[in-house]
Amino acid sequence: MNCARDMGSRGMQTRAVSVLFLLCSSLAALCQPTPQQFGSEGNIYSTSRPPLSADQVARKLQEKNAQRAAALDQFTSTRIYHVQYRGFPSDRDAQMVVEVIYRAPNSKQFRVLSQSGSRFVIDHVLKKLLDSEQEAANEENRAHTALTTENYDFTLAGYENTPNGPEYILNLLPKTKNKFLYRGKIWVDATDFAVVKIDGEPAKNPSLWIKNTAVKHTYIKVDDFWLPAENHTESTIRLGGRAILSIEYRNYKITKAAPLYGLGKSREDLK
Repeated sequence: MNCARDMGSRGMQTRAVSVLFLLCSSLAALCQPTPQQFGSEGNIYSTSRPPLSADQVARKLQEKNAQRAAALDQFTSTRIYHVQYRGFPSDRDAQMVVEVIYRAPNSKQFRVLSQSGSRFVIDHVLKKLLDSEQEAANEENRAHTALTTENYDFTLAGYENTPNGPEYILNLLPKTKNKFLYRGKIWVDATDFAVVKIDGEPAKNPSLWIKNTAVKHTYIKVDDFWLPAENHTESTIRLGGRAILSIEYRNYKITKAAPLYGLGKSREDLK
């Protein structure tokens, strides 16, 4: 009887961690140098009249992203991955610090600097997340997951004057139910036409075991390039638990890049 109970408990535990892996895998696409609950598509965040339409902003975003991607040859950074699971059959935590070397167009070299917590989560979630990111980084997958008019419909939700400069807010509606696409809102810097923040949920539920998922991504400007600053994904599990995956991006160093022209002044110049 005890053996049967132990086997059943391990089975449920494996399912719970498998859910975390599915969740992490769906995040991999937006970990490229490339959402809290959000309101209805008709929400307006500001009464300021936007200078450009949603279609114009989306096309400029696509154009500038392509320019930045073509100019960025190489960078290094440090990431801190943290997984927290609370629920049946037991709580789990794990953390991993990773050094990343990016080389254009899609090469990433990972070196684990430290790891702590649940060995099972480290081996079956965090390390496999790195493998999934490599898969998502290939040219075909990047094309299918990029913030482009081929993958998304964009509508205008608002226009904000923030302390860091004006930002467009666009509703993001995926054209296909792809687990690597997102439904929600994006905030776009009105000078550089770069994504500042993403707020939403996966276009397709990555698993029947997951009840709902909220995703937040923020980006930071490093020299001329906008790179991920923090990713936060929180899921409610149908078994009654909650899983949180967070990634902090630190210590960016642009080691090789071509000069960028025509991208506008930096936010510091606007202050």
